Amino acid sequence: MSFYGDHILPHVINGAMRKQELWPYRERAIPRAEGCVLEIGIGSGLNLPLYTSNAQEIVGLEPSRRLVSMAERVADNTGRSVRIITGSAESIPLESRTVDTVVTTWTLCSIADVSRALAEMRRVLKPGGQLLFVEHGLAPEESVRKWQNRLTPVWKRIGGGVT
Repeated sequence: MSFYGDHILPHVINGAMRKQELWPYRERAIPRAEGCVLEIGIGSGLNLPLYTSNAQEIVGLEPSRRLVSMAERVADNTGRSVRIITGSAESIPLESRTVDTVVTTWTLCSIADVSRALAEMRRVLKPGGQLLFVEHGLAPEESVRKWQNRLTPVWKRIGGGVT
């Protein structure tokens, strides 16, 4: 990875994702996780304090080594069983049908092959397991969509997403 990707981008992501406006979405989704939980793109670990005791085991998957380090520090302060692994959602390093809940928050836009990542999430989910996700999309208003389409290429470069 580049200097930007290794040293600057993790802090950009952490800053953008800790905005207060995003917390209500996290607070609605994360406490619903239960059993063995796989969080795709755990980032700096912002969701970790929101898991309840219903989440007996939390496994975080993150491609950025710097964000893994940040998440590990947060995990150490939760007093919970959290295992964070470096890897890609397109090739989840877990056995099939071993996860009760998959969680992803504002992550899919940064994954190059979303279809493959979703297939991997399905592969690791136990029958009857659940996918909890919070994502963004195009606005319903045409004028806002136009600005989104103009800004997306720039934001993807700044935010480390796929181009």
